[in-house]
Amino acid sequence: MKSGKNISLKFDSKNHPDIKKYNIGIVVSEWNKDITKNLLSGAIDTLTQHGVQKENIFIQWVPGSFELIFGSKVLSEKEFDVIIAIGCVIKGETDHYDYICSSVSQGIMQLNLTSSMPIIFCILTDHNKQQSIDRSGGKYGNKGVECAFAALQMLSIK
Repeated sequence: MKSGKNISLKFDSKNHPDIKKYNIGIVVSEWNKDITKNLLSGAIDTLTQHGVQKENIFIQWVPGSFELIFGSKVLSEKEFDVIIAIGCVIKGETDHYDYICSSVSQGIMQLNLTSSMPIIFCILTDHNKQQSIDRSGGKYGNKGVECAFAALQMLSIK
């Protein structure tokens, strides 16, 4: 199964006999919470449907997308196997959007280079609210689902 033209939505839990033992950290932005809650739900549903125990999923809320960097860093210093950073930045009339998107992308990339675990980038960077709705359970699927699959796939190389 594929979502759009992006990530393959496949994961064979039979190849991961320890899936029930994996600890997943999820850092979620409260900004645009109506969107990030949908992304979070998609991620949790996907993880649990593929064998991750719900009690092994830790959720840390942070105020905004910029704070996802620090939240992910803190979780990367704990006993998690993979982290998913969930956020939503919607373009406004100022340059703020550009600075936040760039900073968060660079911050998550830097953490991936220095951390001993994968940190999955599940941050929508949309031009309007409708695009975010469409990508968080709307007509273009749910990027939270796709990022959960990416997290599961990254466990294979850890």
